[in-house]
Amino acid sequence: MEHLIHVLQTDRSDSEIIGYALDTLFNIISNDEEDEVVNITEENSTRQSEDLGSQFTEIFIKQQENVTLLLSLLEDFDFHVRWPGVKLLTSLLKHLGPQVQQIILVSPMGVSRLMDLLADSREVIRNDGVLLLQALTRSNGAIQKIVAFENAFERLLDIITEEGNSDGGIVVEDCLILLQNLLKNNNSNQNFFKEGSYIQRMKPWFEVGDENSGWSAQKVTNLHLMLQLIRVLVSPTNPPGATSSCQKAMFQCGLLQQLCTILMATGIPADILTETINTVSEVIRGCQVNQDYFASVNAPSNPPRPAIVVLLMSMVNERQPFVLRCAVLYCFQCFLYKNQKGQGEIVSTLLPSTIDATGNSVSAGQLLCGGLFSTDSLSNWCAAVALAHALQENATQKEQLLRVQLATSIGNPPVSLLQQCTNILSQGSKIQTRVGLLMLLCTWLSNCPIAVTHFLHNSANVPFLTGQIAENLGEEEQLVQGLCALLLGITIYFNDNSLENYMKEKLKQLIEKRIGKENFIEKLGFISKHELYSRASQKPQPNFPSPEYMIFDHEFTKLVKELEGVITKAIYKSSEEDKKEEEEKKTLEQHDSIVGHYKNMIREQDLQLEELKQQISTLKCQNEQLQTAVTQQVSQIQQHKDQYNLLKVQLGKDNQHQGSHNDGAQMNGIQPEEIGRLREEIEELKSNQELLRSQLAEKDSLIEKLKSSQTSPDTNEATASARDSENIAELKQELATLKSQLNSKSVEITKLQTEKQELLHKTEAFAQSVPVSGESEAAIAAKTTDVEGRLSALLQETKELKNEIKALSEERASIKEQLDSSNSTIVILQNEKNQLEVNIKDSKKEQDDLLVLLADQDQKILSLKDKLKGLGHPEEEEDELESIDQDDEDDEDEDDDKSQGDN
Repeated sequence: MEHLIHVLQTDRSDSEIIGYALDTLFNIISNDEEDEVVNITEENSTRQSEDLGSQFTEIFIKQQENVTLLLSLLEDFDFHVRWPGVKLLTSLLKHLGPQVQQIILVSPMGVSRLMDLLADSREVIRNDGVLLLQALTRSNGAIQKIVAFENAFERLLDIITEEGNSDGGIVVEDCLILLQNLLKNNNSNQNFFKEGSYIQRMKPWFEVGDENSGWSAQKVTNLHLMLQLIRVLVSPTNPPGATSSCQKAMFQCGLLQQLCTILMATGIPADILTETINTVSEVIRGCQVNQDYFASVNAPSNPPRPAIVVLLMSMVNERQPFVLRCAVLYCFQCFLYKNQKGQGEIVSTLLPSTIDATGNSVSAGQLLCGGLFSTDSLSNWCAAVALAHALQENATQKEQLLRVQLATSIGNPPVSLLQQCTNILSQGSKIQTRVGLLMLLCTWLSNCPIAVTHFLHNSANVPFLTGQIAENLGEEEQLVQGLCALLLGITIYFNDNSLENYMKEKLKQLIEKRIGKENFIEKLGFISKHELYSRASQKPQPNFPSPEYMIFDHEFTKLVKELEGVITKAIYKSSEEDKKEEEEKKTLEQHDSIVGHYKNMIREQDLQLEELKQQISTLKCQNEQLQTAVTQQVSQIQQHKDQYNLLKVQLGKDNQHQGSHNDGAQMNGIQPEEIGRLREEIEELKSNQELLRSQLAEKDSLIEKLKSSQTSPDTNEATASARDSENIAELKQELATLKSQLNSKSVEITKLQTEKQELLHKTEAFAQSVPVSGESEAAIAAKTTDVEGRLSALLQETKELKNEIKALSEERASIKEQLDSSNSTIVILQNEKNQLEVNIKDSKKEQDDLLVLLADQDQKILSLKDKLKGLGHPEEEEDELESIDQDDEDDEDEDDDKSQGDN
């Protein structure tokens, strides 16, 4: 072997000799024996050759470089090198898979090189490459992820499509096995497969049609593997979120619909039909959308029947294959899993109001009842378990099922379903039938006190159970005794004490007298100790090798785990403890009711809040619309005002021009219109004066406010306040001068008013008296012109005062803005100061920590020096250590300087 490996290392350029060497190594390590009849001696020789092959493989991989060398040889495109290299590596993986996988995993680009084999144009190498990747990916999650992310899904699905999907040959089978290796128990790859939209590419695989011919053995194998691949993606053992997303994707792309078509088609082989039923079961399990779709599927019969009914017919038909009946039961269980709507629909088919009086159609409920009371024990068990799943975690349907009445024989009154189940139990039927009925009764009575009361109401039930538990029967009957003990325990634990003769305490006393508490608990433990109990508790699918092993249901094992402990405690509890527990239950119920009440209140309040928010949003919209309308109206009013003032000014000018033109023509020199206009002007001056005074008062108050707000702790603010106080003082002086000017003007206005009054009196006297002389007329005219001049001067001064006040108000606004900006800068500076203080504290703390660490380092170095001296180490290395210490101290000094600089 060493010489062969040496050839591989040294003769890389000679592809022919490399190919011979690889073939030789393959023949040494491989144990394939062709064209030989297998007998006992040959089997022994095969085992020996396997051992030899493993030994040679171990010798080859002992040097990891050999595997790396083999990987590099696979890069050679020459057929005579690549093909024997692929076969040799596959053989190595078959003998010592985990060790070879680890070597390939750590070698650079090892997996990527092998992935190139799938793209090889030569089918022999490509197909053997698929077999190599099968061996490589077996039970190694890391390699599975690398292969998946090297675009394996895309390439494998392309190969399957090229080969003809389910009609393809063994290459399709190999690709499907490799896909299963990549996806099984690998959540990362499953998510990558779903996110890459590869589920949609699986739909064409199942377009098989209604053909009676063309089902070759290879096609059956391929389709079987395809169905198993779907089950890998929606397995109940996967994380619930991943399974749910795959289930939804399968419904959305039409894959579930395609599977249901195969389910209802004719001419499908039995094992494919069975696997299809199991696949549909897991695609719909716990997914409400898929369950609703499955409930709507009808078989292509006349008249059409629901698929559920057709499947149940197969389940209760003893002539159907056992595996098919198990698959139908699993499908029914998955349809009802977490599906309260479906449970209600099944139970409703048993109720009197919904049973078809004509008897033309058979319902699911009637089929279950028929199976429950048939002579076939397997049908009894399957129907009982199916009916128990219709009641699983659904108290409403448990109560509804109590209404079901059965007609036993003509002339006798109907009997309830509950009573009929107990009657069959007491008749001593087969063990499988009794186990199924007891599982149904335990599921029915658990968490349903009303059903417990109905059960206890029949006085024969409790004596029958106690009699069964108390008897010393054989091993076969021990399981029935355990289930009877569980049922009796359920009647105690979920008893609401409504029946006086069968209250909790009386039933416990009965157990102690007839059976004994220890004996009762021992019999109860027979269930979980049974050999088939642990097998049923592992997986939800009822997968049994033969009907005799069909004893326990997966969901029932969960119920036993839940109830076994609490029933044991309930049996040993005293009446006082029971009372306390009942009180606690009542308080918990009250608490739950209070919590529920508050939850409802919160929901109502949330709804009210939503409504109020909507109202607020609508009101806001209305408010914005109204505000826009108001602003538009205000602008229109302003425009009208401006137009009015303009017209008023124009009219005033026209009147003045007309008055001056007619002055010489008037007899007395003053017209009544002019006097009226003078009165209006005097009133306007008064109102302007009041307005100016109010504005001055506002300015005074604002200045006082500015004074009061001029207090600040910072030096910058002090200087700003000093500047502001100077500005305010200047403003005050200007305001004082304005006030004095206003006062003087007001005095002048009063003088003018008195003169005007005198003029008015004179005009009135003039109207009554004889016309005066020319000199008096001239005097009056002079006075009026004088008054008009003064009035115009006053108007001009008031305008100037207004302008000055406006300028002052603008200055005041700018000062206020400066104050605000200075305040904001003070706040920012304060925040920065606080932040700097915090940073300084942190840096000091870090510095202290560094000093402590350095002190520890010094101690460690001293101790190391002492050890080195003790060991007789040379002085030179101690000097080196001292120089290193000195460098560290220098670094510390530099750090201290930097931190002080930062501070």
